Amino acid sequence: MSKKAERVAFQGEAGAYSEEAVRQFFGAGAEAMPCRTLRETIRAVESGKAAYCMLPIENAVAGSVESAYELLMDCDLRIRGEVILRVRHALIGVPGATLSDVRRVRSHPQALAQCERYLERHNLAAVQAFDTAGAARELAEQPEPEVAVIAHETAAAIYGLEVIDNGIEDLPFNYTRFFVLGTEDPPRAQRNKTSLVFATRHVPAALYNALGEFAQRNINLTKIESRPRRNQPWQYVFYLDFEGHWQDPPCEAALLGLLRRSSFVKMLGSYPAAANTWHPDGA
Repeated sequence: MSKKAERVAFQGEAGAYSEEAVRQFFGAGAEAMPCRTLRETIRAVESGKAAYCMLPIENAVAGSVESAYELLMDCDLRIRGEVILRVRHALIGVPGATLSDVRRVRSHPQALAQCERYLERHNLAAVQAFDTAGAARELAEQPEPEVAVIAHETAAAIYGLEVIDNGIEDLPFNYTRFFVLGTEDPPRAQRNKTSLVFATRHVPAALYNALGEFAQRNINLTKIESRPRRNQPWQYVFYLDFEGHWQDPPCEAALLGLLRRSSFVKMLGSYPAAANTWHPDGA
């Protein structure tokens, strides 16, 4: 897809990781449009205020972003691409504050989870905030030496704060995966991935047989996750990612087989697959 300058909605304040993902995918010329909630980013595209939105889906350490999956079920936008962002967290405080001054640390729940061991090691109390950069902005507005935030180091520069410690994430393979959502399907690429959501009938081996449609055609599944159906207690939907484009003959045949074996299937999109940026040595 063309990555010309576009308005891209993201959740959070200036300096948020979602904004970093916008820059990584679209380049420095993109106009990043901050929104308070993930749902507002979806509405910005649906209303035409933004061409695309950046939706965080999962983190390699902290797991899936639950509200994002619910939004994928509810909206009619298409996945245009994916971004794999290396997340490097910084402990940020007011000017002059040191680690020994800090007692409480505010940040988004995902960021707190990704730095849990660091917080425990330094006996720091975790306090949930709406988002990482927003926590930095609030600290700048109401300075407290005993309070720090976890955010990207750029947030310190934006809001006049100082980095107390950097690289505080617990594990080196701390990557967050984002979906780029838009109103149309992207062109086919050399390497593609497809995402969908489906539900099976309540009969023995239903999921086994549904996934067998991909196995018998040698299609590699890269993710499967079950989530409860909000309107039907104790019933579940399955989010599935697989390698290939839905128009590839083996994939098309597998999808037809899945349709026959499922109570419903919703295609989320076929899109260019992001390069695998993780290395075993953490580089």
